Amino acid sequence: MDRGLALLLAGLLGLLQPGCGQSLQVKPLQVEPPEPVVAVALGASRQLTCRLDCADGGATVQWRGLDTSLGAVQSDAGRSVLTVRNASLSAAGTRVCVGSCGGRTFQHTVRLLVYAFPDQLTISPAALVPGDPEVACTAHKVTPVDPNALSFSLLLGDQELEGAQALGPEVEEEEEPQEEEDVLFRVTERWRLPTLATPVLPALYCQATMRLPGLELSHRQAIPASKPTGDQLPAALWTSSAVLGLLLLALPTYHLWKRCRHLAEDGAHPPASLRLLPQVPTWAGLRGTDQVGSSPF
Repeated sequence: MDRGLALLLAGLLGLLQPGCGQSLQVKPLQVEPPEPVVAVALGASRQLTCRLDCADGGATVQWRGLDTSLGAVQSDAGRSVLTVRNASLSAAGTRVCVGSCGGRTFQHTVRLLVYAFPDQLTISPAALVPGDPEVACTAHKVTPVDPNALSFSLLLGDQELEGAQALGPEVEEEEEPQEEEDVLFRVTERWRLPTLATPVLPALYCQATMRLPGLELSHRQAIPASKPTGDQLPAALWTSSAVLGLLLLALPTYHLWKRCRHLAEDGAHPPASLRLLPQVPTWAGLRGTDQVGSSPF
């Protein structure tokens, strides 16, 4: 029994010695950022770093590209840094970090996703008026255009406008790009507006959101509302305005009629001072005119 216990203890001590058992295992590749999909904005730069720890310090690490331009790579013992500068759409694709240590090989795959999402939203019509049936919001020079990545919302304050019906996005290429320029798109979402009970439209906003792995961006554009013009006023408002106008016109008309009546009465009944004068018939005055310059005899 003593010999058996001694052999068992010797075996356990051997497993715990450096260079044996678990200590020979190599840690997996460490990649920063660790996500399998990394998003980078069009024209921006991004670094991918890959490390491998090896017990004897003899680890080799290298980035490789699959059917795509790799980018600038700097590698040293146990580390490799991939830098993508001024990212274009052609820079999107898969990168693989390959490391080896003690005859063992490891790899880690990263998919680089290039996106474009400038703050360029336009609204149609430029200003809403009561009775407009639809409103449209367009995001310019964007990619990707997958509905899972790019979405639109019509907001009343911070909440979606109830009753608004989205009619589905329309995707078109932007103006034909010049040589070596990336192809971007404009995406338009339209909504059928609900009937609003008030002639004064509330403050509405169009919001476009880009959702990518590890990234969420939003842009918002106000939808101005124009004041209703005369031909856009509802019938009830027209009627009330007409009645108010007639009432305002009746008061000065009454005062004018009353004043004219008083003047007419004053002409038919002259003041008392004038009534005291002797009354001369009109024909008498005419006769006196005929006898001017003649002798009374």
